[in-house]
Amino acid sequence: MFVAVRDLKFAKGRFALMGGVVALITLLVVLLSGLTAGLARENTSAILGLPGDEVVFAAPPEGQSLSFSESLIPDGAAQVWQEESGVSEVQPLQIRTSRMTVGERSATVAAFAVPEGSALPPADVPDGQVLLPESVADDLDLTAGDEVTIGGEALQVGGISGDDAYSHMPVAWLPAGLDPDGGEQHANAATVLVLTTDGLTDTDREAADAAAGTETVPLADSVQALASFSSENGSLQLMRGLLLVISALVIGAFFTVWTVQRTPEIAVLKAVGASTGYLVKDAVGQALVLLLLGTVLGAGVATGIGALAAGVVPFVLDAATVLVPMGLLIVLGLLGAAVSLRQIVSVDPLTALGSAR
Repeated sequence: MFVAVRDLKFAKGRFALMGGVVALITLLVVLLSGLTAGLARENTSAILGLPGDEVVFAAPPEGQSLSFSESLIPDGAAQVWQEESGVSEVQPLQIRTSRMTVGERSATVAAFAVPEGSALPPADVPDGQVLLPESVADDLDLTAGDEVTIGGEALQVGGISGDDAYSHMPVAWLPAGLDPDGGEQHANAATVLVLTTDGLTDTDREAADAAAGTETVPLADSVQALASFSSENGSLQLMRGLLLVISALVIGAFFTVWTVQRTPEIAVLKAVGASTGYLVKDAVGQALVLLLLGTVLGAGVATGIGALAAGVVPFVLDAATVLVPMGLLIVLGLLGAAVSLRQIVSVDPLTALGSAR
């Protein structure tokens, strides 16, 4: 690292400029990662928080994909699943978008209707009551015991718990007359069934799906049935990926140009006995120092901005949104810097003695 440190001290402005570029890219990637995770949470937290292992949808028409908005569990489907030996519990869930009003105030909520006594809500919801998330209760200034109207039905606020969301809407849990056996294609039909499984085989799953006219997927994969999640998350992940690729290209270009400019000095070092391995390690160490300083600075600023923004926009600050992007930027930056190593390996020390002039 002797040569690398001297380079860093000698060309402070040049390396400070490049470090600033790395810091800005890190800032963008971390902020985008936090926003992506925050939007995903607002889209899927209510689904991913369900106490179950798999989700049963009505089988879509040929050529179409699964969709929460289009699914209506066929009559008798729940009974088919209850008879499966690898299924320990079947919970029907109806999802619909409703308008909740309190006097002159109103809010749009995702109404998650379940049979009374269902284990799906975070707390018990007796008949005639509704369980509201904290965000809605705060916005509408509601407390337990207040009366609200959801879909034309007057309900009492039985409790305020959690802050789950579905498709960017807060979730209100309420009891409904859902037929535990599925229900016909009417207002009491469940949207999906949530299964708790215990050793359910692929063969039994396929047989039950065929008999019930359903399609079953793991709980974690069921979020792909949310159209807004697939398109939104895919776009944001693409943007994040492009930023990572850009960072590798920019860092690679910088170190390639820097190495070309230092070719005479590298040749002199080789001529006086410096090995190629030593010079390669020196260059990689120089790139690592630059990347560490830039990513730490950028991630630190992004963490501060994210902490301030978390109360205004959906934003997640955790290891996955801060440390993982930092690690990826460092790895990709080193890969980009590795492009310049060819110049170091191929330098002929005789050029230092003027043989090429």
